[in-house]
Amino acid sequence: MALTPDSDPPELPERGSDMMSAEVMQRLRTGIGGVMAVIVAVGIAHVITTRALQNEETTVPQAAATVEPTATASSSDPLTDAGVVPDLPEQAEAEPVPEGPVLPETGEGASIE
Repeated sequence: MALTPDSDPPELPERGSDMMSAEVMQRLRTGIGGVMAVIVAVGIAHVITTRALQNEETTVPQAAATVEPTATASSSDPLTDAGVVPDLPEQAEAEPVPEGPVLPETGEGASIE
């Protein structure tokens, strides 16, 4: 079985046929639509960057404080200042501290030593 090309090339529609002109028109519309989409995207990006630069130029670089700062006593716990402290007892209950090392249990009836 030899690999030889067919002697008859595939039939192409004639240049003046409606099928070929419709395909060409579809490709042109798609291409022009893509180019227009890119132009619109670049235009929108340009407008956004121009507006951002204009806003940056009009802002005051280091705005002065409008209210004089007052010296307040700062606490070490910001949750207490906000009033979000949970109800805790004043003194924590003392837990008994076991004497010697704490070892895991090895099973029932097994000696620790």
